[in-house]
Amino acid sequence: MIRHLAVNLLTQEKSAHGDMRAKRLKAGWDNCYLTLLLAQVPTLSRK
Repeated sequence: MIRHLAVNLLTQEKSAHGDMRAKRLKAGWDNCYLTLLLAQVPTLSRK
């Protein structure tokens, strides 16, 4: 499930050009880019 979420975040991210491998490596190297990716995660509200 976590892997699927990560792939979806990388797919939806449009600011960086390149393939999935490049985006994944950039997220590992650049904390600002990783924060940008993780900020896309919608918050879940409980009812």
